[in-house]
Amino acid sequence: MKSESVAYALAGVFFGLMVGWIIGSQQASLAPGARVAQTAQPPSGGSTNAPAPAVLDETKVKALRTVVEGDPKNAEARAQLGNLYYDSGRYADAIKWYEESLAINPKDVDVSTDLGVSYYYNNQTDHALAQLEKSLSLNPSHTKTLLNIGVVRAFGKQDLKGASDAWKRLVEIAPESPEGQAAKQALGSIATSHPNLGQ
Repeated sequence: MKSESVAYALAGVFFGLMVGWIIGSQQASLAPGARVAQTAQPPSGGSTNAPAPAVLDETKVKALRTVVEGDPKNAEARAQLGNLYYDSGRYADAIKWYEESLAINPKDVDVSTDLGVSYYYNNQTDHALAQLEKSLSLNPSHTKTLLNIGVVRAFGKQDLKGASDAWKRLVEIAPESPEGQAAKQALGSIATSHPNLGQ
């Protein structure tokens, strides 16, 4: 292995640990009925290393499908279906419901970010970045979007410069937020493993 590959692998281990912490902190800060994207984890061996999926709650799926069938303009029920499928690791199904939700309410930055992360886990890195950029157009200071852009750039595109730029922006916007703290750690890891990157 080249020394650069070893450094990159070590950075990947760091990001895995960082991601577990962020996912827990995001869930604790949710407002009722709101959902924010979990942070994308680095891919491993050509496939994504998504969070361990939960068991799909078929009862909730059935209840939400009943709501959706009765109310074709209900974006929130569609987003909740997307969340259930996302949490169970069924990203293609999550994508379908997030897209439907955004077709009704295109300004929901949280759903837009969830869609971007779902694309990433579904091995659609370019779609993920395009969707996350749409999220930023809705809210240029959305911390979870900026954090995810960095992760997708670093691990989906091997673009450490682009990842660093997203994380630096995040640190400028919200340095004390959980996402800002994680971005600081990620930037520190990159600086250690790639000291010439900023030059």
